[in-house]
Amino acid sequence: MYLFDFFKNLVKKSNIGIIIYLILNTLLIVALFSGGFQSISGIFLGLGIYVVSLMIALSPIGEWILRMQNGCKEIKDGAELERLTALFKEVYAKAKVANPELPDNIKMFISDSEDPNAFATGRKTVCVTRGLLTYSDEQIKGVLAHEFGHLAHKDTDTILVVAVGNLIVSAIFVVIRVVANIMFTIGQIISAAFSDSAGGTFAYFFTGIGKVFANVVLAALMWIWTKIGVLLCMHSSRKNEFEADAYAAQRGYAVGLCEVLESFGTGSGKSGLFAALAASHPETSQRVAKLRQAETAGMLNK
Repeated sequence: MYLFDFFKNLVKKSNIGIIIYLILNTLLIVALFSGGFQSISGIFLGLGIYVVSLMIALSPIGEWILRMQNGCKEIKDGAELERLTALFKEVYAKAKVANPELPDNIKMFISDSEDPNAFATGRKTVCVTRGLLTYSDEQIKGVLAHEFGHLAHKDTDTILVVAVGNLIVSAIFVVIRVVANIMFTIGQIISAAFSDSAGGTFAYFFTGIGKVFANVVLAALMWIWTKIGVLLCMHSSRKNEFEADAYAAQRGYAVGLCEVLESFGTGSGKSGLFAALAASHPETSQRVAKLRQAETAGMLNK
């Protein structure tokens, strides 16, 4: 049931950018392991490595790793724990009514960042920053409802899948780069042995240039591939932010979430075409406008 729901949410229209990137990542990984699709066994090896890695990523192990990477800790302070637990349980209960398929053991963690923020990751993790605690209870509940929207829509699992695919590609590029450096270094050592001859000197110089060139090309390819991934995935991320905002509004938390967003300012803080494409969140003013519309519609329906 979980995998069915995951794939159903993955293929929704707003995830088109992520779907394209996953396909490209899969093709690249398989091509690298199969010598450009020349080896059937290599194709299956590449697919097998990718599938196993995704299974690990979607498991509790992958979620634990992400928590560690993002500095998520258990809430130890008694006063903070009492306050946040009450807010969390209220929002969790409403989300569970709307989406009974949500896990029963979603937990809340805290990070030491002073920037007001919150994020969900994996299937069972919601993390708030210490900076968010300066906001009111209603505002925090609005933020928590937004994060439950991401969990309900399986957005967090999708990001996990993308992260694993990108990690595998990055590892492959690193291995290729290391092998290339070793080969050119061996060439330089051999050339140095014959440095007394004109041919040996030229070979030493040529291998040195080749080593630099290979590093530059591989680094450039990795940069380009990462940027392509960012552009495609951030397109989907912006769409998903609107959906998570709508989810919070539907649970009755539009006002609190609006107030938090308005405290950040009304712009995106970015300019230019690439900055706009790469921004993971839409402009705050757009999000607030949609939330205000949802708030008004909710009041009219009462």
